[in-house]
Amino acid sequence: MERVILHSDLNNFYASVECLYNPELRGKAVAVAGDPEARHGIVLAKNYPAKACGIQTGDPLWMARQKCPDIVFTPPHYDRYLRFSQIAREIYGEYTDQVEPYGLDECWLDVTGSIGLFGDGRAIADELRRRIRQELGVTASVGVSYNKIFAKLGSDMKKPDATTVITSDRFKEIVWPLPVSDLLYVGRATHQKLKRYCIKTIGDLANARQDFLRSILGQNGLMLWRFANGLDTSPVSNIGAKSLIQSIGNSTTAPRDLVTDEDIKITLYVLCESVSARMREYGFVCDTVQLGVRDNEMQSYERQGKLTYPNRTAKALFEKAFELYKRHHLSGKPVRSLSVRACRLSLNEHEQLSLLPDVAAIQKQEELESAVDALRGRFGPFSVRRGLLLTDRRLSSLNPKDNHIIHPESFFKS
Repeated sequence: MERVILHSDLNNFYASVECLYNPELRGKAVAVAGDPEARHGIVLAKNYPAKACGIQTGDPLWMARQKCPDIVFTPPHYDRYLRFSQIAREIYGEYTDQVEPYGLDECWLDVTGSIGLFGDGRAIADELRRRIRQELGVTASVGVSYNKIFAKLGSDMKKPDATTVITSDRFKEIVWPLPVSDLLYVGRATHQKLKRYCIKTIGDLANARQDFLRSILGQNGLMLWRFANGLDTSPVSNIGAKSLIQSIGNSTTAPRDLVTDEDIKITLYVLCESVSARMREYGFVCDTVQLGVRDNEMQSYERQGKLTYPNRTAKALFEKAFELYKRHHLSGKPVRSLSVRACRLSLNEHEQLSLLPDVAAIQKQEELESAVDALRGRFGPFSVRRGLLLTDRRLSSLNPKDNHIIHPESFFKS
């Protein structure tokens, strides 16, 4: 029996929630900004009127103001977003126990076993949209397909408040004409590589030779080829509708084997800065760091360590990750790839402990790294760099935000 997979995306989630709490914002161009009072803040999310003015996520506030002089900036309220996300997942959980979050505002659902109770995929999608609109006051776009990749693509095709169905017998005429950049995991850097070889549509990608894609993109090239050809079989994790985001992480396969401690430090700092910036962007701290290591013989392991205090600074993540590496990488084999993940996330800040010397130091480091985030947001990811990273520009040339993304865990489970 062919699977029935849904992907639900709450439209303009952050901005929509803010408009619910402040009805005066409705109909206006609204952007949720990390620090609306600071001239160096950036746009974290925006609504459709703001998008119509050309405002993009990541725009500095001064640039957003130039594009739309009447734009209204509002600070983020992550406790509200988490609460709305929880309610949405509880709704999803009434239709299936296979609910896999993808951020706060998106979820995959496998409703294959539910169609006898609630109708086909489109009927369930329409019912979910109606309930979200009535019970939460926001809208959702839902994609329906036989795999996760096309379900996600469907939810992106029509916004807001729409259902899009992509069937196995029609996906070529619907999906293949779309820009290749619309496919999940084709980021900016991958898009530019494909564009250089005249691979402009998803159909071009689907019809490219696998050995060629592997030569320019590595294993990700083969993964994307399977996605483009509708061959994704990854399951929707059976984690329940009440599960919240538990971790934020990033990984990379190094351009060469990592042999020395300096090689490891450079790569770990790049990854830790990426994870740290994401936690600041979404308002999280973590109390556990997980390190993943794969050597040049393709042997891999993961190890975890707990932080002294909940934290989100790159410095703390790096120190713990490197400590784990030194303690557990006893084989001495060159390393092929590394991953860093911040686990056991919470919204609890450490401000109430600020009289403690250790926590005061964490807060000072947090202020420093937030300032660096702002400079990088305005002038580019390589505008401010650690001295250590300049010792090997090939290793440190990775731009995690553009070149790498956080993959849902189930895509890579064997």
